[in-house]
Amino acid sequence: MGTYGRFPIALAKGDGCRVWDTDGREYLDFVAGIATCTLGHAHPQFVEAVSEQVRKLHHVSNLYYIPEQGELAQWLTEHSCADRVFFCNSGAEANEGAIKLARKYAHTVLNIADPIILTANASFHGRTLATITATGQPKYQKNFNPLVPGFDYVPYNDLAAIEAKIAEHDRNERRVAAIMLEALQGEGGVNPGDAAYFQRIRQICDEKQILLILDEVQVGMGRSGKYWGYENLGIEPDVFTSAKGLGGGIPIGALLCKESCNVLKPGDHASTFGGNPFVCGVALSICRTLETENLLENARERGEQLRGGLEAIAADYPETIAQVRGWGLINGLVLSADTPLTSIAIVKAAMEEGLLLVPAGPKVVRFVPPLIVSAAEIDRAIAATRQALTRSMS
Repeated sequence: MGTYGRFPIALAKGDGCRVWDTDGREYLDFVAGIATCTLGHAHPQFVEAVSEQVRKLHHVSNLYYIPEQGELAQWLTEHSCADRVFFCNSGAEANEGAIKLARKYAHTVLNIADPIILTANASFHGRTLATITATGQPKYQKNFNPLVPGFDYVPYNDLAAIEAKIAEHDRNERRVAAIMLEALQGEGGVNPGDAAYFQRIRQICDEKQILLILDEVQVGMGRSGKYWGYENLGIEPDVFTSAKGLGGGIPIGALLCKESCNVLKPGDHASTFGGNPFVCGVALSICRTLETENLLENARERGEQLRGGLEAIAADYPETIAQVRGWGLINGLVLSADTPLTSIAIVKAAMEEGLLLVPAGPKVVRFVPPLIVSAAEIDRAIAATRQALTRSMS
C-alpha cells in the first residue's frame, strides 16, 4: 500500500553484522532490523534453532500446553522481576495487552470506573489504535481520530509535571490507574530515563496503588547492556513488555507482570499465533545465547567504545552535534537545533559509506547494531560516520 518511504536499496543476504544488496554491495548493519536482530544475521545458533524447531513442530494454537512456551516463560521470569508472561506477536500487541490489563486492574481491584493511563510526550508504543493513542506524538495520531479515550500525557523525565497531572485527575475524580513509560525513549530520540525520576515515580505508584508499566520493546533483551532497561534505573515495574530483540527477527511479543497484578483470566485475552512452538523455540535459543556468548558484557563494552568514538566526532563538530546519548548498544547522535542538517541526510550519506543507520526523529541518528558486534566493526562504523558527516556538510 505504499506505507513506507523506503531507502533505494534492496537487501538480499546477511552474515553477522553485514548485509549485501541485490547488486552485491556490502553494508555494515547498525540498524539490525530496528534493534531487532539480536544475534545479527545467519548466526549459527539462530539457524540451528529455526531449522530444528520447524522440523519438529511449528504451530498448534494455545488450546494445548506448549513445552517451548513454558520454557521461554520460565527463562524470562527467572531473568526478570516478572512472575507471569502472555505471548503475542509484536511490541504493539504486547503494549495493547498491558493497556487491557491496566484497565481490568483499575475496574476490578481499584474500583475506578473511568481510569486514566499516563504516558509521555515523544513516546512510541505501537501502531494499533490504542497504542498510537498511548504514543505521545501527534504525527502518528493524525487522521486516525476518534482516538481511544482514557489517556493523558506528560513530559518525559519531568517529575513536577507528572505529580501535577496525577493531582489534576484526582481533583476531577478520574484517577490515574497506570503510568506507562519507556525506560529509554527510542523512537522519541534515544532519551534515557533519569534514575531519580523513575525511583520517585515508583514511590508514587506504591503510595497511590498505580500500576507502573514499562515499555521495554526496543531497549530490553540485553540492548542496554543489562537484560532490561529498568535495571539501569534501580526500580522494578509492575508490568513490562518485550518484543523486537526477543525473537531476533522472528515475530514475537511478550506481556510480563508480577503476580500482584495478574488479573487476566481465561477468555480475557488471547492470540492465535502468540507463543507457538516455533517462535518460542527460536526465542529461547536467543535467550540462552545471550548467556553463553556473554553478550551483555559485549553490549556494555562496545557501547562505551561507540559512544567514545561518537563523542570524539562531536568534539570536532561542536556547532553541528549537540550531544551523544544512550545505553549499551542503543545510542543517538543528536544534531544541534541550529544546524540545517537532518538525521535523514546523515543516514543517506552513511549509506553511501557502506553503513546502515536509522533516524530517531528529525535531529537524532540512531545506532543499534546486533549485540554480537565486534570492536573492529565499531571502529569501522565510527570512521564511516565521520565520513558521512563530512559528506553531508560539503
